[in-house]
Amino acid sequence: MDGKITIRSDRKEDYTFQYKGEDVTLRAGSIVSIADGLSEVVFPTCVMKIVKNLIVIKDDVK
Repeated sequence: MDGKITIRSDRKEDYTFQYKGEDVTLRAGSIVSIADGLSEVVFPTCVMKIVKNLIVIKDDVK
């Protein structure tokens, strides 16, 4: 997926993922946009919903 993506947290706790090898913390209930797509993003396992260029981060996989 190229181009700008938006990541939204629907979680009650903060969520940490990696961007360009660095840890990034997405606060519970907040939104972050990444201009250059997903090529440099690594998500830990969790439930997520993807709608076009929006990724909604849900709870951890149980």
